[in-house]
Formats: sequence, structure tokens, C-alpha cells
Amino acid sequence: MRSGPLSGMRVVELAGLGPAPHAAMVLADLGAEVVRVDRPPGRRGLSLGGGGADPTLRGRRGAVVLDLRTGAGRDRLSGLVREADVLIEGLRPGAAERLGAGPEELRALNPRLVYGRITGWGRHGPLAHEAGHDINYLALSGVLHATGRSGQPPAPPLNLVGDYGAGSMLLVAGVLAALWERERSGRGQVVDAAMVDGAALLSQFVLGLRGSGEWTDERGANLLDGGAPFYDTYICADGGFVAVGALEPRFYAALLRGLGLTGEPLPDQSDRTGWPRLRRRFTEIFATRGRDEWAARFTGTDACVTPVLDFEEAAAHPHLAARGTYLRRGGVLQAAPAPRFPDGADGSGAEDGGGAAAPSEA
Repeated sequence: MRSGPLSGMRVVELAGLGPAPHAAMVLADLGAEVVRVDRPPGRRGLSLGGGGADPTLRGRRGAVVLDLRTGAGRDRLSGLVREADVLIEGLRPGAAERLGAGPEELRALNPRLVYGRITGWGRHGPLAHEAGHDINYLALSGVLHATGRSGQPPAPPLNLVGDYGAGSMLLVAGVLAALWERERSGRGQVVDAAMVDGAALLSQFVLGLRGSGEWTDERGANLLDGGAPFYDTYICADGGFVAVGALEPRFYAALLRGLGLTGEPLPDQSDRTGWPRLRRRFTEIFATRGRDEWAARFTGTDACVTPVLDFEEAAAHPHLAARGTYLRRGGVLQAAPAPRFPDGADGSGAEDGGGAAAPSEA
């Protein structure tokens, strides 16, 4: 029996890429029993069968290969759905319906089923049936325009914002909300998670700053986008980088102390006209020492200065190592389940070696 706060929850996952399997992984990490339904080999699209090296496939109770174009495949899926609490799919709009696996068909079999579906553009609207990726959803939502350096093209923030922050995590939140509502109504419902909607939602704080006149649409000229010299990265003598996040006045004072600038006449932190001068001075000083020297110098202070680490360095950092933030399964570095439950309700999704069970034919 799996442990975790979602122990006993049964999830059926229609195999896909990106945010849908990531959402299924999060539910498995929290204790849910997830069965992945994979496409037969050779079907259009990328099959994930046998992908034990993919850490987003960890924690599955098992996997089956079903051809949902056949009666036998649909019958097997129906059997899984009758016993499930949640189904997750990340197909293009209309694809699940064409396979007989849409919400109307499956909720007729199991009225308590929470049907979680994730798309890029949503289920309706002029772009609903068009292809897209994380960068496209960020572009249309306004988020990408705000990301990057002044005078430079917008910089995509990996695919963390659209696929996983706006997609996977909001799908998980929607599924859990629907399960809570089911406790009162006795019926499941459809969760429609669109990444373009989620990207807009994630930008709510910035929209608040913009609405109050504290944020401009000029990229790289604001408090949190690298425009402020006390919230940016700097190159060090050895070619490494440090990240500075000294927003609050007392943190900024600690930054100046660490840089040896306490007695130097400098523009006030809030004086935006003086930011270029501050940036030049900070750049000069950070370039005099190596990255790890600066990290050691600021350890134990509230200056909010940290080394910029790559993934292997991050896994070995004493703080993350002490917390077990990263783990390695099958030779693959991956993130440990989060959040934590100190009262003893931790999930066990990462204990199985980091990959999905081998799929069985059906």
C-alpha cells in the first residue's frame, strides 16, 4: 500500500508529453496510485513505453498499452475508469472524444470521475485547435514580453512557466479542488487547465505592480526583471556568477557591507536614475573575486547573495543535500517529491527507482 496524503486515490493517465505526465508524477509522489495508458508502438505521436530514464514517469503503479481505436482497447480503458477517481489527459481538443475517451463517455461509466484535461490554448476560442508550445503561450499572454534584458529579444524561461507552473501545477490544483467538491456533491467534474490561462494567472503580482504604476512594459527596466542592480546576476573573477536579491533596505545594507561599500557615497537604493551607477560599481567589485569566494563571504548574512549553480552543483550543495532536494535513480538526477509533510504523510512516489513500470500489452 502506498503512503502519502493521496493514498487510496486511483488515477488513470493517458500517456502524453510535458505537463500531463508531470501532473501525474506529482499525484503519484503524494501517494496516488497512477496507471499509465500508453499508445501502441508505431502510433502517431511519441510513445513513452519503456521510458524508464524519464523521471517524470516515476511512481506509476503500472502501465498498459491500449489501442483505443479498437473495441478491446476501449473496453479495457472502461474497466480502469470504473475504478478510478481521476483521469488525466493532455491531448489536443477533440482527440479524446474521437477515441471514445472524452469526459461524457467516461463520466457516464463513473459519475464520480474527475476528468482533468490540459491544453495549451484551452477548449474553446479561435486558437483552440492550433498547435503551440510553452513559448507560444507565454508570448500571447504577455509574459514573454516582460522577460529578458533591455534592448534584447525576449528570453524564454526554459519551459518551466507555461508547461509546468501554468500547466501541470494548476491542473493538480484543479483536480484536488474537484475532488474536494465531490465530497459534497458526490459527482466528479471536468477540469479544464489551459496553459495560456495559467501563464496569465502566474503574472498576477506583476500585473498588480503594473496597475499601480510601479512596472513599465519596457523589458529589463523594472524591479524584478534585472532592471534593478540589487536584483540581478553578476559575473565573477573566475567566470562564475552570483545572484543578488537584496530588495529590502536592510538586506541592501547587508549587500553594501559585504561589498565594502558602506562608507562610499552612492545613489539611494530607490533612486532609479542612480541605478546605472550602482550597477557599474557592483559589476566592478564582483569581478574581483571568484564565485565561491563571494558565496563564502555572504554566508550567514541577510544580503541575499547566492552562487549560480548548475544542476550537478545544486544537488551537491550542503543545504540541498541536507534536505534531499535532489536524488538519483537509475543514474538519472531528479528532483525529490515536494512539498513535504513533516507529520508523517510523505508520499513514496520516488522510491521505486524513478521510472514507470514496464507496460503490458492489451
